[in-house]
Amino acid sequence: MSASNNAIPSGWDCHVHVFDPAHPAQAGHYRPVLRDMPEIEQAAAPLGIGHLVLVQPSVYGTDNTLILRSLARRPGRHRGVVVVDTAVTDAELDNMHRLGVRGVRFNLVSPVGNGPEAFRALAPRLAARGWHVQWYARHDQLATIADLHEGSGLAAVLDHLAGLHVGIGRDDPAWNALQRLAGQGAWVKLSGWYRLQAGAPYDTLHAHIRRVAQTLGERLVWGSDWPHTAFPPDALPPYGSVWHPVVQALGENRAAAVRAAGALLYA
Repeated sequence: MSASNNAIPSGWDCHVHVFDPAHPAQAGHYRPVLRDMPEIEQAAAPLGIGHLVLVQPSVYGTDNTLILRSLARRPGRHRGVVVVDTAVTDAELDNMHRLGVRGVRFNLVSPVGNGPEAFRALAPRLAARGWHVQWYARHDQLATIADLHEGSGLAAVLDHLAGLHVGIGRDDPAWNALQRLAGQGAWVKLSGWYRLQAGAPYDTLHAHIRRVAQTLGERLVWGSDWPHTAFPPDALPPYGSVWHPVVQALGENRAAAVRAAGALLYA
């Protein structure tokens, strides 16, 4: 599928980042090269992707300027997931919502990420706006996330196959924690295959993808993780190569539903 007559393709890529090397980055992180909205829009369109979810990368901390600026370029078309601290004002949250932000990212993998204390402080304000909480976490942290979300009124969105890497066995406690999160209305992003101890074409993850799909039902979205910061800037995987595992594991019809589901989660 490709765009024609200036129509916007209907599919969603629910996990991309934008970078500008001129923008201040936190010390100790990689130095990003320019990766902007026009570049990812052009890469995504041939796969029928016309809507993007811009996720704040750890390199920019709580400075969401690039995401908000990018969202303002295409009013109503794309969505954002930001990183904020507990001092964020209601006016700032409302402005973010107006621009298309629908979630806040919490990071239990990187030391710069928000944790449980910030979740408890922010949860009522996020729930009041109908936002969700996106977690970048390891598989052994899923039970902690389920405890936090119990009674919070917030849906959890779990990055990168909920951290369920290829070494996770069938009887690992993480699967029970995922089932509990599913009962709370959680979503999972089918993304970040190369962060899960897997190499292209990622067929070693097919069984995990199918089990996650069985557990979560329709609450699955796909994300490319573009521009693939785990790779050198001049050696990025082809955009479509990180979509193909969804089709191969779930089949064409189910994969099409996953590609469209961002319209529900990010409404």
